[in-house]
Amino acid sequence: MKKQMLSAALVAMLVAPAMAQNLAVVNGKPVPSSRVKALQQQLEASGRPVTPEIMVQIKEELIAREVFMQEAKKRGLDASDDYKNQLELARQTILIRQLFADFQKKNPVTDADIKAEYDKFVKENSGKEYRARHILVEKEDEAKALIADIKKGAKFEDLARKVSKDPGSGANGGDLDWAAAGSYVAEFSDAMVKLNKGQMTDVPVKSQFGFHIIRVDDVRDAELPKLSDVKPQIAQQLQQQKLSSFQEGLRSKAKIQ
Repeated sequence: MKKQMLSAALVAMLVAPAMAQNLAVVNGKPVPSSRVKALQQQLEASGRPVTPEIMVQIKEELIAREVFMQEAKKRGLDASDDYKNQLELARQTILIRQLFADFQKKNPVTDADIKAEYDKFVKENSGKEYRARHILVEKEDEAKALIADIKKGAKFEDLARKVSKDPGSGANGGDLDWAAAGSYVAEFSDAMVKLNKGQMTDVPVKSQFGFHIIRVDDVRDAELPKLSDVKPQIAQQLQQQKLSSFQEGLRSKAKIQ
């Protein structure tokens, strides 16, 4: 009797580690616990917190998958061409994702990279910002007539709402909000920067869009965000640029017939 009890205890000791490696055994086939970790990592990578309740759902999901997989194989669906084609596409997607993740891990964006990109941004965007209004029309004669009306006392904002062909600013009395001169086409920008605060163009300004009447309501030094405020966005942008260059490099070296 004692020998039987001892044997049972030994069996339990040997089985316990094996069971710990499996989430469950479905119809005699073990479901490895490693699948739990893999699915958990996928959820965490997508930004979803994995709570104890989610862990229970993960385990139930994996057991259900095993049940359904066994049934699909029993019906021979794993031998179909459709399944094999989809399996190959899924394999490619996973392997390519691993390739890109490996590249990004070995080629991280550094603080020096981010600072250099920020300095470039500051250099290109520093200077003046303009709060301008404009009225856009199709014909030069019409623009000249509107300038004459404004000089006689007609209100710029009212005319913009009435006749401007720019639907966005026209509805707001021609208001273009604050922007750097480089935000506009060259003809518009060149004319605008010559105006002082409160001044309007004396002659229509022609661009690819038509004829503009421009008024500058205010001028200020450009307000740029601090490095700390835009660091995550810059890092993401540079990371994407590195990855795109890597992808293009591989494609350019590949022999495609």
